[in-house]
Amino acid sequence: MISRSEIWETNQMIEKENLDVRTITMGISLLDCMDSDLTVMCREIHDKIVRLAGKLVETGDEIGREYGIPVVNKRISVTPIGIIGSAACKTEDDFVTIAKVLDDVAKEVGVNFIGGFSAVVAKGMTKSDELLMRSIPKALSQTERVCSSVNVGSTKTGINMDAVRLMGEMICETAKLTKDADSIGCAKLVVFCNAPDDNPFMAGAFHGITEAEAVINVGVSGPGVVKKALESARGKDFEVLCETIKRTAFKITRVGQLVAKRASELLQVPFGIVDLSLAPTPAVGDSVAEILQEIGLEYPGAPGTTAALALLNDQVKKGGVMASSYVGGLSGAFIPVSEDQGMIDAVNAGCLTLEKLEAMTCVCSVGLDMIAIPGDTTPATISGIIADETAIGMINQKTTAVRLIPVVGKTVGEQAEFGGLLGYAPIMPVNRFSCEAFVARKGRIPAPIHSFKN
Repeated sequence: MISRSEIWETNQMIEKENLDVRTITMGISLLDCMDSDLTVMCREIHDKIVRLAGKLVETGDEIGREYGIPVVNKRISVTPIGIIGSAACKTEDDFVTIAKVLDDVAKEVGVNFIGGFSAVVAKGMTKSDELLMRSIPKALSQTERVCSSVNVGSTKTGINMDAVRLMGEMICETAKLTKDADSIGCAKLVVFCNAPDDNPFMAGAFHGITEAEAVINVGVSGPGVVKKALESARGKDFEVLCETIKRTAFKITRVGQLVAKRASELLQVPFGIVDLSLAPTPAVGDSVAEILQEIGLEYPGAPGTTAALALLNDQVKKGGVMASSYVGGLSGAFIPVSEDQGMIDAVNAGCLTLEKLEAMTCVCSVGLDMIAIPGDTTPATISGIIADETAIGMINQKTTAVRLIPVVGKTVGEQAEFGGLLGYAPIMPVNRFSCEAFVARKGRIPAPIHSFKN
């Protein structure tokens, strides 16, 4: 039974503290759409997505009205297109054709993003994977709602440095092709290590080959709720602090579990997971940075930041995992720069640097996320940053990611405007010393010794 006080408390979270269901994401397998004829395959992809997700937006809105809980985004993820297009795609333009089909069907069913224009190349690249990766700049510059991701490493296989080098080049090319909109194409492109198969959050969502025919994954977010709860723990010891975060994460995740089960029931699609991440938005009061400040930091980036973030991430997981039968995705605290006003303020204050963000990614949910850098940053430097972040994920057996935006025509001291949920970002300085000879080496960085568990 849910008590009146719990109902009142949840209403307060929604009305005053920015609690929402950030996304309902339907994962759809396209394996049965594979065909050697590109036209046939595109038709099959379109028809299957419309059949399964045609009522996704309508259902999300209905659940929002039924429970009084804002369901902000409705999204779709599909099987990595690097796999799906392997039989039919012989050129980069063939993959761009599939991207346009995905974009058209996303608009038709009304979702704001569709993820899965992806390749999984942690150990090596097939010809199809490489073609897809080389097609990413064109695909993202010619579509609005398609999101792309590439998994270049894992704890089990090591780091595919050939893929890392190529992605540095593709990020720069994507930036150039979308330079008229502050290189926004790069905001829809993420490079992973240990990418999960069931992530509902963009830009990295794809429907892994270990997943069912179709599933409903839900991402809940409540940084404002956690921040408000912690106000009652000011000056208290760490036990009280941790208990407060755990209890709050439990309540937030229960909301996600409720919405996920209801969406599954209405859409007749199995419930997959709840991702219990704290994902901020540019809205005031909806910031992970403000949680860190409430814990006791003047700004994120101050001494103690990594420890505070580790504490937050761990307690969110401990509280959330008790609230749902199936927890998955990324699950933890996101630290994007452009999507979190508190992080932007910390950068502008000179407290938060790229190097400190990298240190924080050792304990956060994802990695270097939505960071705008000078447009003249070289592909080798971007590849070096990707390699560093991938190494953190590989060694620590966790998911890490890089979503860098080299904003063409802008440099440190200027600002990039992305709009909407993507927000805006100050251009952050990048270490200018070269790693070109390192990145130019071919092959793979081997998996760490602790990966051998057979």
